[in-house]
Amino acid sequence: MASVIEKIWFEHHPAGVVLKPLLWPLSKLFGAVSRHRRQQYQTGRKAAYRPSVPVVVVGNITAGGNGKTPVVVWLVEQLKAAGLKPGVVSRGYGAKAPHYPYRISDQSTTAEAGDEPVLIFRRTGVPVAVSPKRAEAVQLIESDVDVIITDDGLQHYALARDIEIVVIDGQRRFGNQQLIPMGPLREGCERLQEVDFLICNGGNAERNEIPMQLVPADLVNLCTGERCEAAKLQGDIVAMAGIGHPPRFFSTLQQLGITPVKCQPFADHQAFAEQELKQLSAQGQHLVMTEKDAVKCHAFAQPNWWYLPVDAAMPAEQAESLINRIIKVKEEYGSSSA
Repeated sequence: MASVIEKIWFEHHPAGVVLKPLLWPLSKLFGAVSRHRRQQYQTGRKAAYRPSVPVVVVGNITAGGNGKTPVVVWLVEQLKAAGLKPGVVSRGYGAKAPHYPYRISDQSTTAEAGDEPVLIFRRTGVPVAVSPKRAEAVQLIESDVDVIITDDGLQHYALARDIEIVVIDGQRRFGNQQLIPMGPLREGCERLQEVDFLICNGGNAERNEIPMQLVPADLVNLCTGERCEAAKLQGDIVAMAGIGHPPRFFSTLQQLGITPVKCQPFADHQAFAEQELKQLSAQGQHLVMTEKDAVKCHAFAQPNWWYLPVDAAMPAEQAESLINRIIKVKEEYGSSSA
């Protein structure tokens, strides 16, 4: 059913006509509820938490993966290079922490904290906290940082924000431009006019969007940390991806000269069973996965399992403008609270 819904959203599947009498009223209800909720925070009827440091939201208006996490990692690395002390908060989707808010450590598992927060922590080493109530996660780490980046959370209006960044899937864009469940939108496209930056991941960026590409690095072995150029990996390769849009990963492998004997998509955030992946791996000489998958597999990884890290890349001038905007907000934030 999930694949049919996605085809309705992005491929004009004829089932959309059949299901419209059911989906359309639900979309109208979804829109009314979400607008009402936002208005409560805008009018002050509900209070949003305002941290002691500025907040940068990296989110989207569509359901599914658009490339937010690589942007968060990129922002953290850029801000650290500029001398700032960023921290990251996330909902920790699909995980169950021992308590909330929960601060990620070297011992944290994806079952406790979620795959994306663990990935961000391992890649960057900055403070990362998770909680369904993001304000609580912020409170846990804000004394240790001078800027907060939220991985997702554009629609989480209980947390005040200073800069909003929306990441757009440059290939699929906004599908049929209908609200959930008739379409993929969490909010209407008019919301894009209110945010500070639009980043277009792949495809053709429009005039007001920062073009971004996900640049793959060498493959990394899950057991040894050995690195290998993708095109030099010998033998039949099985590929898997448990991300928002698995075909994007499989296409990347093709561009790197890898033609897998099998491509196995999984649901986003899916927990993996050890035996299932061992059986999948046995269909080739190597199993290649995303970095997001890898953080869930380290405990039972096999010597022939590899992951492909990717880094966000943007034009230097536009990237500098974005980072300078965050630095300026941070500086003004500090002076106004002094």
